[in-house]
Amino acid sequence: QLQASGGGLVQAGGSLRLSCAASGRTFSMYAMGWFRQAPGKEREFVAAISWSGDSTDYADSVKGRFTISRDNAKNTVYLQMNSLKPEDTAVYYCAVRPGAIVTWYEGYHYWGQGTEVTVSS
Repeated sequence: QLQASGGGLVQAGGSLRLSCAASGRTFSMYAMGWFRQAPGKEREFVAAISWSGDSTDYADSVKGRFTISRDNAKNTVYLQMNSLKPEDTAVYYCAVRPGAIVTWYEGYHYWGQGTEVTVSS
């Protein structure tokens, strides 16, 4: 089970830190990712991190602003979001998959319930 938290309302230029805690099993050998879905749009890749934390990948739209990290001892992945823009407004989902990072949502097997991020202009 994955539990995402940390969403909220923030002004443009502000920051939020999302967390995704896994329970029921350990995901230390799994890649973990964040996706988002804005109203009326398809779910899109945001960021992903390998099981070791040594490899990360980001969507071009968030590079330089968002940072993904993980703490395997806590079975938790984080998404630090800085310099937020109104176009970052979406429901953010965390997901896990065995093996390497991929950027397509069909490649992820377990999903959290989502946490809503709203960025006002």
